[in-house]
Amino acid sequence: MPTKGRSPVIHTLRYEDAPAAIEWLCDIFGFEKHLVVPGDGDTIVHAQLTLGDGMIMLGSEPHEGPFGEILKPPRSLGGVVSASVYIVVDDPDAHCQRAVAAGAEIVVEIQDESYGGRGFSCRDLEGHVWSFGSYDPWAE
Repeated sequence: MPTKGRSPVIHTLRYEDAPAAIEWLCDIFGFEKHLVVPGDGDTIVHAQLTLGDGMIMLGSEPHEGPFGEILKPPRSLGGVVSASVYIVVDDPDAHCQRAVAAGAEIVVEIQDESYGGRGFSCRDLEGHVWSFGSYDPWAE
């Protein structure tokens, strides 16, 4: 198991323009660069971005090898995603406003949830779906 305090679950994404996605995710969603491995041209072989104790990994499309054959950006699949990321934030309203100002498409308007908390869902600059909310399933 990972060091206590670090999430053992790490979501992996593929982007057509990974360098732009890295900057966007850091500027708009608050991620920090942990490791960025550039490839040929304007590509990213592998990147790790952190947010608190969590991390995502991403890279450029196309990506060679068996994993590159099964992980694709949403646009190459007609905009469909089969998974999304949920991130706990202190102020979902402010987070939503920042996402909208950056051009994120809101797919679920900000709302109070019946199970507690407040949140919204949006697509990033390449169509990946992200959900943000104040509901913290870890809280007692």
